[in-house]
Amino acid sequence: MGTERILLVDDEPDVTRILTKRLGKRGYTCAAAGNGQEALDMMAKGAFELVVMDVKMPVLDGMAALQRIHSQWPRTKVILLSGHADMQLAVQAMSQGAFGYLMKPVDLDELIFKLEDAVTQSRLEGEAASPRGAKP
Repeated sequence: MGTERILLVDDEPDVTRILTKRLGKRGYTCAAAGNGQEALDMMAKGAFELVVMDVKMPVLDGMAALQRIHSQWPRTKVILLSGHADMQLAVQAMSQGAFGYLMKPVDLDELIFKLEDAVTQSRLEGEAASPRGAKP
């Protein structure tokens, strides 16, 4: 865990409120968006290293937002949440660049494990992209 910012995206305000509070107690800095379009607007204004996003939302759903995030901010790790067990959708999400796919209601420890895994992978990718011997 470090200075990474997490964008929580869900059309249910209670979900983002609870996750913001619980992740905040663990030292994470979170912001919330109510749908995929709002998330894209927020990302355009500020950097988020991690996105935790519901799949089913009005305006712009999680799958469509995932595609745009992956193309515009390829280093941002996206973890999708779904209230419906749909293995085909999970496979599709992973093939389109999602870092993870978790079921709602999400287990906080499982989410934190996935977030920490995403942070580690981002750091490794950053080191691999840096010239040899360069200091960050």
